[in-house]
Amino acid sequence: RKGGGAAISSIGMFKAQMSSGSFQLLGMAELSLLPAVFARRTSYTGTPWVAIAASTVVMIAVSFLGFDHVANFLYSLGTLLEFASFWLRAKHLMLKRPYRVPLSLHALVAMCAVPSGFLAYVCVVARWRVSGVAAGLSALGVGWHGVMRVCRARKLLKFNNAVVAVHREGVEENI
Repeated sequence: RKGGGAAISSIGMFKAQMSSGSFQLLGMAELSLLPAVFARRTSYTGTPWVAIAASTVVMIAVSFLGFDHVANFLYSLGTLLEFASFWLRAKHLMLKRPYRVPLSLHALVAMCAVPSGFLAYVCVVARWRVSGVAAGLSALGVGWHGVMRVCRARKLLKFNNAVVAVHREGVEENI
């Protein structure tokens, strides 16, 4: 009984992660960070089918890495990055935000301190192979961002041009 429940729970978590990742790719395409093809949706259900296909390919590729400590390490890095994004609240005070955490920066630091300590511990005790894989994937992400900027600048791929960015000076500009 417990094994069946654990299997069903794992399938549910996998489906939730797959949906989350697919809609993140959709959002990135809508923000012009990825080519517009990732924003394509099915006419019947509205699901982002290209993003789902891309997520599936990435999940299959990652499944060959092994899950000894790689998954925990990458999760920890991602969560620490999310916590670090709270710094943007202090750096870009005038930036319009559609969602806001109703706490002061000091309260956010206090809230994130203990989990950040545990996450940092996971990163510190990781083996060199795990750190190498994470560093390689991080470099791949940074490189991919550069490739997308070049593709957008040279118009090699079609991007969503409806997105407008508001800079600190308050000047609106199409991305």
